[in-house]
Amino acid sequence: MDATKKPLRIPPEFGIYAEEHGIFDMYKRLLSQLIIDKPEEPIQFMIDWLKRDNNDVSKIAVLGPPASGKSGISTTLSKRINSVHINQDGLLDDELSDDAQQVKSLLAESKPVPDELWVKLISDRLKRKDCLRRGFILEGFPQNRSQAIELQACGVLLKHVVMLEAPDTVLIERQAGKRVDPITGDVYHTTFDWPQDPTVQARLLEPSGISEKEMKQKLMEYSRHVAGLQQTFTNIHKMINADQPKADALAQTITFVNTQMRSEAPHTPRIVLIGPTGSGKSTMAQKLAEKYKLVDVSCGTVIKEQIANETKLGDAVKDFVKEKQRIPNALVSKIILDRLTNLDASTQGWVLHGFPLTREQAESLADGGLRPNRVYFLDIPDDCVIERLCYRLTDPISGERFHTIYNPPHSNDVKQRCRQHHEDSEEEVKKRLDEYHSYMEELSEYYAEEGASRINADQDPQTVFEYIEGILVNPLPKTLGRD
Repeated sequence: MDATKKPLRIPPEFGIYAEEHGIFDMYKRLLSQLIIDKPEEPIQFMIDWLKRDNNDVSKIAVLGPPASGKSGISTTLSKRINSVHINQDGLLDDELSDDAQQVKSLLAESKPVPDELWVKLISDRLKRKDCLRRGFILEGFPQNRSQAIELQACGVLLKHVVMLEAPDTVLIERQAGKRVDPITGDVYHTTFDWPQDPTVQARLLEPSGISEKEMKQKLMEYSRHVAGLQQTFTNIHKMINADQPKADALAQTITFVNTQMRSEAPHTPRIVLIGPTGSGKSTMAQKLAEKYKLVDVSCGTVIKEQIANETKLGDAVKDFVKEKQRIPNALVSKIILDRLTNLDASTQGWVLHGFPLTREQAESLADGGLRPNRVYFLDIPDDCVIERLCYRLTDPISGERFHTIYNPPHSNDVKQRCRQHHEDSEEEVKKRLDEYHSYMEELSEYYAEEGASRINADQDPQTVFEYIEGILVNPLPKTLGRD
């Protein structure tokens, strides 16, 4: 790089490396932790922090009013993603913690527990190795905005906050039927979840604090704080309706916690559109380029430009194009890589179509340091492609395009002079479709590992574009699983 030349051209692989390894977000987390802890030896602190940092673990809070199902959702979710489930009972069971004993004493005397004490108890628990390694799910904490801010000041930065909601009448009814097994601690309900075993039925007890009056008081208390919690977690919380089957609420919760939050890191779109002829790749690329100021890179157009400009690569492929022969992968890859490393493409981002056609070409793109961050397969039945292409007509005078079904010529004179392009003949279209299907399986397998998206292209172009755009502007979901 020459610092005397402007604009300064940063090699595209720099940005790609930073994006793949999350350098921006890593630096942001490190700086935040450094400011929070204020260590006397910042260099050693940063080294130790980088050694143990694991941003892949879950950091979730499940909040909601009494009887909204926090416990059930948290327990099932912790088993599903193998994270540590932390609730009030678990915090207070720590006999070695002076803070836990102090909280138990206050609760036994029906005295309020200071927010600072709850936060200290929680933050100390979250610093243990199991939470650092596996992540955690906080059930019912923080309870108010003050606790939430105190947790953040202690360096507890949540990734996802699930907030359950349901009408008060539903919650009061749920709480009234609640029963607890004193031996196992399992919770049942007289209406919705009654045990089949008569022995278990006989020993169930009605817990304290579930009367209608007490429940209304708790709901009123929660209502006072819920707005503050929403404000604190503006960008990372999701409201989920708890007045539905537990399986549905759990499914929505899992979908949410698998969603990655938007990063503030600089992002250069690198998009690949793959699909058969007539699937709308060019149309979608044009729309994306216009809206997001990307460089529209069509493989066929780039090759023609090389030939027209009489470059060395253009001369090398000219005979192949003239004879309508397939251009060797090495030459096509070289042409595409040269175009994608131009200043406009490397700074603005690009949308590529017509390439790659084979797994070998896809690998050459990645080997060239230009691995795409969004890959879309535009799926469409062959019959629909034939209908789209084989009924197209062109007016040789005006150059206007018509379609005998969807957009017929507006007059008989125009209809008489319209001609079909030889590439739109059924024989040529079927030939291109057969070629596409011959390499599609291996290309699909290759990009399946990259999180490629499949979109039904047999729809209105605007609908297809909205699907593509929805995936483009949001981070790709990340599945949380067991170690």
